[in-house]
Amino acid sequence: MPNPITNIVRLARAGLTMTYYGVALFPKHLPTPWPVKLLRILLLPVRGLGALIRAPFGHKTTSERLVEALTKLGPSYIKLGQFLATRPDIIGKELANDLSALQDNLPPFSQQEAIKEVERQLGKPLKDLFSDFSEPIAAASIAQVHKATLVTDNGKKQVAVKILRPDIEKRFANDQASYRFAAQIIEAFSKPARRLKPVEVVKTLDRIMTIELDLRLEAAALSELAENTKNDPKFSTPAPDWTRTTQRILTTQWIDATPIADIESLKQQGHDLPALGTHVLQSFLRQAMRDGFFHADMHPGNLMVDKDGTLIALDCGIMGRLKAKEQRFLAQILHGFVTGDYIVAAQAHFDAGYVPPIHSVEEFAQGLRAIGEPIADRPASEVSMARFLGQLFEYTAVYDMQTRPELILLQKNLVIAEGVARTLNPELNMWRAAEPVVKNWLTYELGPAAKLRKMTASLKAVDHFLDDLPTHLTHLEQDLDGLAALSRTLQNMDEDAIQRLLSGRSNISLSHRIAIWLIAFSLLAIAFYQYFSWAIKF
Repeated sequence: MPNPITNIVRLARAGLTMTYYGVALFPKHLPTPWPVKLLRILLLPVRGLGALIRAPFGHKTTSERLVEALTKLGPSYIKLGQFLATRPDIIGKELANDLSALQDNLPPFSQQEAIKEVERQLGKPLKDLFSDFSEPIAAASIAQVHKATLVTDNGKKQVAVKILRPDIEKRFANDQASYRFAAQIIEAFSKPARRLKPVEVVKTLDRIMTIELDLRLEAAALSELAENTKNDPKFSTPAPDWTRTTQRILTTQWIDATPIADIESLKQQGHDLPALGTHVLQSFLRQAMRDGFFHADMHPGNLMVDKDGTLIALDCGIMGRLKAKEQRFLAQILHGFVTGDYIVAAQAHFDAGYVPPIHSVEEFAQGLRAIGEPIADRPASEVSMARFLGQLFEYTAVYDMQTRPELILLQKNLVIAEGVARTLNPELNMWRAAEPVVKNWLTYELGPAAKLRKMTASLKAVDHFLDDLPTHLTHLEQDLDGLAALSRTLQNMDEDAIQRLLSGRSNISLSHRIAIWLIAFSLLAIAFYQYFSWAIKF
């Protein structure tokens, strides 16, 4: 396990690289912890030297230099940068905008390494697995993809083979350890940063990467997403090939369709681009609100459109999950802003525990109104979900809102989905597009049918309890028998013996006396618990 010295060395290397490029990842709006100030002082000579070296390239923007620096640092820093780009509440809007240009593209590793890994993971020579295996057709920070051909009883079948980069797990583990170390330092020395929970944010990133580095889990996500959306209009995912999938290899159905970023081809094929943009946004909202399981990386490179207009989502390495509370929160806040009912939107924040009770619902609703009203009458092209979330984040400090890690992926993908939808339809009205999905959710969760479902679930719970009632009664009887036996033992003791027991003057050891009291209170507690649990449920 990396020790503090190792982490400091890794962070210093990253700091030197960032200094060389004249950029920083530490938020400007937060007070700088003294360890970071000390590091900046020590790096002043390097900063000056870097400025001289960069002089001929002074035309590059801060955003371009930041992207170059993170790409230079490698895959885990690219992922970190993309992750932080969705958190303007933590790093500030300016830095978040700079990071938004970061693309997950890296040169591929060699064909020989790819073939060697496929054979090692699948346990057979390549020729026994595929009749054809192409050079890499796409390469990102985590893995690269090859096109291959299977020979089946029904003829040839084309598939996509995704392969993790060599030693990527070790590299991410090392960098994640240094991120955790840095987050702990920031929380220890920067009081304003504690509200933003940098340690929790790093833990969230760690969980995301752990899942993304196990391609079996991506195959499972593809399967679950397909099952959830099987009845959704014109939405699909590629089917995984489980016999040719391992932790480091994922084989899926090959998708022959048009990338959603190829606007000209989509136009030539006669697709309704505005309708397609709405479809992208509504597909994401249905997954999040209805299923609580959503594709969390719906950027243009992961979306394709087939000839009949079906939206195909690729690469389910990053998925988000919401519990019932978060699903309700998303629906209620969208409903509140769609209808202009800011009390509903504010109450959703309080019900979910996002705003502490030291504030009033009405006071917070006033803050939300200050966000919602200015955009209410603006043209659709000027109403941006990214801008809306940015303004909402500005109120986090005012109302002591805590960072909620479970919403990080939701916020991230909402912004991404909006970007894709607006590429297809610059005049997209976000609220109008979201409204039918929200209404369907509210009808399903709060309408008469929902009450009937909840009543049915309650009756089933009672039925299950009645089925187990003999067992509960048997346990209660045993507990009461034990309590009665202890009572008889105490009754048979004379008054002097009881006094000696209570005062500690008996020959019984201290440990035995403690054991007797623990047994007595435990039996009594169990008896009362069993009785009251039975009475309440019945």
